[in-house]
Amino acid sequence: MDTSTRRAPSAALIDTGVVPILRGKRTGEHLPAVIDALVDNGIRCLEITTNTPDGFAAVAAARARHGTEVELGMGTVLTPQHVDAAEQAGATFIVSPHTDPALAAEAVARGLGYYPGAFTATEVLTAWRLGATAVKIFPASVAGPRYLKELSGPIDGVALMPTGGVTLDLVPEYLAAGAIAVGMGGPLLGDALDGGSLTELGARARAVLDVIREARS
Repeated sequence: MDTSTRRAPSAALIDTGVVPILRGKRTGEHLPAVIDALVDNGIRCLEITTNTPDGFAAVAAARARHGTEVELGMGTVLTPQHVDAAEQAGATFIVSPHTDPALAAEAVARGLGYYPGAFTATEVLTAWRLGATAVKIFPASVAGPRYLKELSGPIDGVALMPTGGVTLDLVPEYLAAGAIAVGMGGPLLGDALDGGSLTELGARARAVLDVIREARS
């Protein structure tokens, strides 16, 4: 595959260093408020999963509210139909738990950012050669920052984004190990998607951003 049109990681992702993963399996009722609370507290790149009720509609509505100031993507993208629906909703990137040549081809052809999941060196290089914007090391918690460091040694030049069980205390270690950013779900979102405190959500978002800034200084 010609990867000369590989989409680079966005400034929003690189600058903030974190992508909140919004996955609410019960209801999408609180999605708009959660998205706005994250944005209000400095988050500029968000992933809403396809298996969240009203996820596509939430992306479209958030795009209308925030314009191009915030990068919005769809996660848990499993089919080419998901890619099409994500683009139609206004998403600028897609994230998958796995690497799939068909999804890669769709994303690259549409000029979307593509973040496929991978774990082994073989999987990571396969994803990169298919045109990944960055490779999502998933599930990161299985091996931790040391694994990322060992993995990035022989395959330097490949952008890596650990996701899955990333906690606040480990964020500096992942960045030091070579991650360009981290994906965070539960440790950042807490119970916000089930109606939990948006004030506490905002505090967690600011704490993550503070830790990232300090780790990079």
